[in-house]
Amino acid sequence: MSDLFQAIVLAVIQGVTELFPVSSLGHAVVLPHLFGWNIDQNAPTFLPFLVLLHVGTALALLGYFWRDWWMLLSSLAPGPSTAARDESRRILFLLVLGTIPAGLIGLIFRNALAGLFADFRLAAVFLILNGLLLAAGEFLRRRARSAQLATLQPWQAVVIGTSQVIALLPGFSRSGATMVGGLLVGLEHQSAARFSFLLATPIILAAGVVEIPKLLQPAARAELGPALLGGVIAGVLAYLSTALLMRYFKQQEVNALLPFAAYCALLGLATLVFGH
Repeated sequence: MSDLFQAIVLAVIQGVTELFPVSSLGHAVVLPHLFGWNIDQNAPTFLPFLVLLHVGTALALLGYFWRDWWMLLSSLAPGPSTAARDESRRILFLLVLGTIPAGLIGLIFRNALAGLFADFRLAAVFLILNGLLLAAGEFLRRRARSAQLATLQPWQAVVIGTSQVIALLPGFSRSGATMVGGLLVGLEHQSAARFSFLLATPIILAAGVVEIPKLLQPAARAELGPALLGGVIAGVLAYLSTALLMRYFKQQEVNALLPFAAYCALLGLATLVFGH
């Protein structure tokens, strides 16, 4: 990503779409083809560039939910047992359960799936399937019982967290999959989004630890400047996107994911028709 303009555009797209359930990775794969850009998505620095953009969004999530993380982590400190402390410890336990399997599966299969980043047609198909997943989640949610975040069972947290793995396929959304999982166990949209965003933070930061050092190698250092600038841009926009989404899910409890489902399906179809 030595082209600074293209790097900035991809950073803007990443910052806006990472937390929306529309697959920022899918956008990063299909939009260059729609724009007619000549980007080598098989280049060894392309994935680290995208990961650095994701790290920017993860830092934005830490900034937005810093009070949540402070309460969760401070609950581990010695002190008297209270209802709030016990609830924070339980939520932290659920987050750990949800993070471990997704992280392990991601490490095992990331290399096997890396070639998919260059196939924009496949990403377009996955975008369409992501739209169907979001729509199905809204439909099935009507039959789910009501639940609170702190009352989730451990196996439910594992299932929701493991669903993040689907985002290894460009076109499927990490936040979309985990929100649908939350809805299916009875969470409201706002609680499902909060749990999804908290789950995403350690996974994205861990991916950064694995991939970003590749940008520090001598042959790739020319890419580091655009990647760092892109990470900052993506982080700022991701913070604003998070605030907007949390407000949206608080106000829109019925069929909140359907607009995103329609958007993904239309973008996927447009890519198949007009992509080159």
